[in-house]
Formats: sequence, structure tokens, C-alpha cells
Amino acid sequence: MASMSVNRNVLRLVRDLCDRPSEYGVEVRESDLGACVIDAGIEAEGGFVAGKAITEICLGGLGEATIGSTRIGDLRLPSISVFTDHPAISTLGSQLAGWRVKVGDYSAVGSGPGRALALKPKSIYKKISYKDESDVAVLVLEAENEPPGEAIKYISDSCHVAPDKLSLIIVPTSSLAGSTQISGRIAETGVHKLAELGLDPKLVTHAWGCAPILPVHPDSVEAMGRTNDAVLYGGAAFYTVDYEDDKDLENLVDQSVSSASKQYGRPFAEIFREADFDFYKIDPGLFVPAVVTISNAKTGRTFTAGRINEDVLMRSIGMS
Repeated sequence: MASMSVNRNVLRLVRDLCDRPSEYGVEVRESDLGACVIDAGIEAEGGFVAGKAITEICLGGLGEATIGSTRIGDLRLPSISVFTDHPAISTLGSQLAGWRVKVGDYSAVGSGPGRALALKPKSIYKKISYKDESDVAVLVLEAENEPPGEAIKYISDSCHVAPDKLSLIIVPTSSLAGSTQISGRIAETGVHKLAELGLDPKLVTHAWGCAPILPVHPDSVEAMGRTNDAVLYGGAAFYTVDYEDDKDLENLVDQSVSSASKQYGRPFAEIFREADFDFYKIDPGLFVPAVVTISNAKTGRTFTAGRINEDVLMRSIGMS
């Protein structure tokens, strides 16, 4: 798998978006530098289908997503489930929102295969022993606006590709496609947390996750709050690992859920405002699934921690 290029692997998915824009609710244009820019929620309508496709692109084409439903109290809501048999590369090597793109007045959060070419962050790729080699790059940008030319040049230079070999998918958080693909990060957030706790991510052999897709809010802070709440109060993840020490694994599971954070228990928008809109004042341990279950393939034992918090989810969407 180390020789697999996640960027080349998703070209078929990107081409499908470009070939059938009306079906996906996206708009496609070519930038002045020749890059392919796909609007999935700024001017374009976007939606569940676009969000599902973007989720699979973010996973480097090494995972699949399905739209379903889940029950929160008496309320039935849409949900997204994802699974991958290549968790380290697909989640950490591709899907992780690990690239803060800041050029002039333009800022966005970058995720998807292009990170593997730009090595954002480099420590992740050393940890998972992965290197991508590709003359094409695909990056998903969580942003409210399309990138200007200087930002496109910065991204293409960082990915070591020509601008006309770069595809950018722009999806605002306050859009249905954005909300869908953020909930679709449920498996990735758990893998990332386990890696932060010291588990070698290469030992995670299979990953699955499911999270609700909460109603979209037009306000950017409320929208961002709801997308986080969907994962940290409503998301469940399951992993298969090859691990020697069951006791150690049980301790890792207990620390890997959002309820282990001291800031757990309120809608994220409230926590964010209290922190003066500064992410660095928020415990990074909060950005993880509500429920984590791990099956140890070496011993046959299974461990689980956390719970779905329906009360906070209902408060998040204004139905407390």
C-alpha cells in the first residue's frame, strides 16, 4: 500500500464530479492559473450526494461512505457511515484536516490527498511511513470563499505540481455538503486521537464510524458548532487492531472518547465563544468520537467507552 498514490487514486472521483456537476449540485470552473476549482456550497447548492463524494475523496479513495439515518431521542436525522480497510493512510494520510492554508487575507482548512504531497504535517507521514508521488494533486478546502490566484499558486507549489494539475474542492462549513463531509470524519478523529495517545496507527487494520448530520445553521459559528457536536456527542467509531497488551488497550479506549475531556458537556458553539473564538484555548481531546469501540484481533477481546449524549445534541440544534 505504501506505493499507492492517494492523489492519483481519487482522480476518478474528481472526474465524476466534473462530468456530472448538476447531479452533484456543484459548479466547476477553471482558475486563471488553470487549476480545476469545484464549488460545493458557496454559490452551488451542494448536498448529501456531494458531501458523500467529498468524504470519499478526502479518504483518498481508500474508503466508502453511505448516507443513512439515526435516532436522537424522538427525532430521526440523516447520518453518514464510513469504513476503510486502510485506516492509517486514508484517515491520517489523507482525510485529516491538517493543513491550515493562510495566504494574505485568505484562510482555509485543507484536507484530502494533497496533504500527502505537501507533507502537512510532516510528522504524520513519518508516523504512518507513507509517501505519495504524483504529478496531480487534489485538496479539499473548508472555506467560505474560493481561493485567489496567490493561494492557488501556494498550494500547487507546496504540492510540487503545476497549477493545471491541481483540483480544489471548496466546501463551506455552513453548507449541507460541508456538514455531511465533516460528520464523515468520525473514524478519522478516533484514529488521530489513538495515535496521539501513543498507539501505532499502522496497527489499526480496519475502521468504521457513524455520525448524525445535524441541521445546517446559516451562522458560521453555529454551523461549526453543530458539525463538531455531531461527532463529539453523536458519533460512534469501531476499530480492529493488532495489539499485544489488552490492559493497555483498555486504558487507551477510556482516554479516546470526548467525555474524557474536562470541557465536555456543552454545545461546542458555547465552548468556542467562551474561549474567545480561539481554538488553542480548547482541549484538543474534545475533538473525538462520543463512543469508541476497539476489537483486538490478537486476543479476541473488545473494549468500549463513551456514550451518545442526546441532551447536548438537542440543545445544539435548538430543540432542548
